[in-house]
Amino acid sequence: MRVAVLGYGTIGRGVCEIIMNPVTSYTNRMSISHIWIRKGKEKILPEMCDDFNIILEDKTVDVVVEVLGGLEPAHTMIIEALKAGKHVVTANKKVTAMYLQEFLDVAKENNVQFLFEATTGGGIPWIRSVEKVKRIDKISDFHGIFNGTTNYILDRMYKDGSEFDDVLKQAQKLGYAEHDPSADIDGVDVANKLQITTSLAYDCIAPADFPVFGIRTITKTDIDYFREKDQVVKLTAEAKVQGEFLSCCVEPVVFSKDSMEASVPDNFNLGSVTGTTIGELKFYGQGAGKLPTGNAIVQDIIDIMEGEEETAFDFSKDVKFCYNKVIKNYVLRTTATEEDIRSVFGSHVKTAEVFHGNVYYTIEEVSTLTLHEGVKELQKMDELLFVARLNQG
Repeated sequence: MRVAVLGYGTIGRGVCEIIMNPVTSYTNRMSISHIWIRKGKEKILPEMCDDFNIILEDKTVDVVVEVLGGLEPAHTMIIEALKAGKHVVTANKKVTAMYLQEFLDVAKENNVQFLFEATTGGGIPWIRSVEKVKRIDKISDFHGIFNGTTNYILDRMYKDGSEFDDVLKQAQKLGYAEHDPSADIDGVDVANKLQITTSLAYDCIAPADFPVFGIRTITKTDIDYFREKDQVVKLTAEAKVQGEFLSCCVEPVVFSKDSMEASVPDNFNLGSVTGTTIGELKFYGQGAGKLPTGNAIVQDIIDIMEGEEETAFDFSKDVKFCYNKVIKNYVLRTTATEEDIRSVFGSHVKTAEVFHGNVYYTIEEVSTLTLHEGVKELQKMDELLFVARLNQG
C-alpha cells in the first residue's frame, strides 16, 4: 500500500514515523511514496515534492493522507485525489465538517473511500464506535471531552495552580496547541467534531450554528473557586435528543472531582454515547499529539488495505434542531452589575457568591439558547466573563 502524505506538520510527521518504522505485518505492507510540502519549503526528505500533480499522476499511489488543516487547499486537493481514483484519509476536522457529504459522494462516484476517524478523538476509535452503536440502536445522546489541547490546559491549571497563559505556552511547546490557539480555546475545534459526529449519529447534515462557548476567559481564580466545591471544569461537546428535537452545544461543564470526566488528564479525551439497548459506552484515550492521531490515520489505511467496506452513510433525515428544550443550570462569573444580569436572565438568577473579589452567579432552569444569547448580551459589558454548566447527571 503506497501512501502520499499532504503536509509535514505535527500529524504528518506522526504518520510518516509510524509507516517508516514498521513493527507489525500491517505497517510492513505500507510505504511513503510522496510527501507534499508547500512551495518554498525545504525538502529535507527524498520523498518530498511541491507539485501535487506528481501525486495525482502517480498510478502507484493508493492512498492520499491529508493533514494540512484548514479549508484550502485541503478541500480542492481531496476532491482531486478522489477523482484521480485514490482513497483519501484525513485528520482535518474543519474541512470534513463543511464538506463531508461532498467528499463521500465524490468517493462513491470514483469507487474509492474517504475515511476520517482521526478527525475526532485523536487515537480513540470514536467514529467507528458511533457507527457500530447506530447499527443496532437509536442514539439518545453523546457527549465528551474531544479536545486534547484544552483538556491539557484545564488539567494543568487544576493540578499545578498555574495561570492560563503559562499553561497555553507549555501546550504550544509540546505540540498540543497551534501557534494561533483560537480554534482550540474558543471551542471551534470541538464544534467541528460535534458537527461531524452529529451528522453520523443522526443521519443528517448537522448545522454549524449551535451554541459554543470556549475557555479563553477562564482564570486560575475560577479553577480555585470550583476546587473549593470539589469540582473540576472540562470543555465538552454534547448532542441530546429531547422529544422530536435535537440539541447540540459546546461549553465548559463543571463535574464532581470524583467523576470519570474530572479524572481525564493531560491531552486525553473521553467520549460517551448512549444507545437504546447497549446503554452508555465510554471511550478513553489520547486526543492530541502526532502519534495518537497518526495512529488513527494508519488504522484507516489498514481498513482500506484489508478491503473493509465503508459504512453506507445516510444524511437524508430531516432532523429538527432546537436549543430551547434542554434545561440546565449554570455558574456565571462577571463584572456586570446584578441589575444588568437580572435584566438579561430575570428570575433565572438565583444566588450570588463572592470569591477572591469575583462574583459568581448561579443561573438556574434556563435553556441552552437563552443562556448563550444572554451571555452574548453581557459580553458587551464584560468581554472577560466566564460561564460553565453544572453537570446534572
